[in-house]
Amino acid sequence: MRDDPFSPAVRLLGWAVHGTFLVLLAIAAVQVLNDGLYAAAAGGLALGALYVAGVTFGHWRTSAAQGRGWLALLTLAWIALALASPDFVWLAFPLFFVYHHLLPLPVALPGVVLMTAAAVATIGWHTHTLTLAQVLGPSIGAAVATLMSMAYRALYRESEARRRLIGDLVSTRERLVRAEGDAARLAERERLAREIHDTLAQGMSSIILLLRAVRRDLDTDRAAADARLLEAEEAAAENLEEARGFVRALAPPALRGSSLADALRRVTESAAARTPTRVRFEVSGTPVALPIGHDVALLRIAQGALGNVARHSGAGNAGVTLTFLDDLVVLDVYDDGCGFDPRGAPGSDGTGFGLRAMRERARAVGGTLTVESAPGEGTAVAATLPLPDETPPPGGTPPPDGDPLPEEAT
Repeated sequence: MRDDPFSPAVRLLGWAVHGTFLVLLAIAAVQVLNDGLYAAAAGGLALGALYVAGVTFGHWRTSAAQGRGWLALLTLAWIALALASPDFVWLAFPLFFVYHHLLPLPVALPGVVLMTAAAVATIGWHTHTLTLAQVLGPSIGAAVATLMSMAYRALYRESEARRRLIGDLVSTRERLVRAEGDAARLAERERLAREIHDTLAQGMSSIILLLRAVRRDLDTDRAAADARLLEAEEAAAENLEEARGFVRALAPPALRGSSLADALRRVTESAAARTPTRVRFEVSGTPVALPIGHDVALLRIAQGALGNVARHSGAGNAGVTLTFLDDLVVLDVYDDGCGFDPRGAPGSDGTGFGLRAMRERARAVGGTLTVESAPGEGTAVAATLPLPDETPPPGGTPPPDGDPLPEEAT
């Protein structure tokens, strides 16, 4: 019962019951020795040995039958000793508690009633008379033991219900944290999709329309075609400036000094400038300074994932999201490219070399890396790292000279 908040009180009650039994047994043994009842005294010693052995070596938690068998032997021995001398009758009081402890209430109550009747009858048999005090003594003892045992049962049930409730609350809180993280990532992806649709996609649509007009007027109206080209160039410049402004605005100004965020921003800007893919970067949650190992691992994973986007996905849009939760930091790199089947990719573990390297980097700092993709449905790479108990001062620790932070994706 060590998980029970009432365990100290219960253990104290148990030792009190054991002590009461042994003290009453010792008093009765001394009394029968003085009366010259040596056989009864020897029986009392045997009863004490049986009681101590049952308390010390009993396995009642795993075998209820053993406990009930031990209780039956105690009862028979007590009846024999009580018939031998009335001094042993009062051992019934601690035995009432033992009955309630080892037996369910519907069985313990009749047992206590029978023991009380046996105690009263034994006293009357020895004294050849029966007074009110002789009846009330065992009866009051049985009532007190029963009420105390029932109070403990009620407290134990309440504590068990509270323990289960606390366990449910902890489990619910953990599920809520995971759900909030998933909701934050989904909301961020939806926000990025809306931003792309309302800004970049519209700008690209305008450029496409202008270029189609240039193709139509190129042979018939060169001046109009040149004007259309100038408009397309201006639209592209405006769109590029808007995209760069959007990328710079992803992180709040107070967080731009974060070495990891700055490095990830440079990587995404470089990827966006070198490929047709539009890449966006976002920081979610409250940033905290990370150990240099976490910084390097997340940066390398972002580089590898963006390199795969540029080489293999044919994606029009990609995103990098850095999410800080209470005890986790999550890096999501996702694209809307051609996708693939992770189970069919080359490699013994079902992935290519780049993904294996990213997975190993995450595992090296105690994290995990998951890949979600399907042909024609894009790809999402999520690296989840546990936050350390103690984080370095804001700004982090500079990386070692042998592993500088790169300026662009590899």
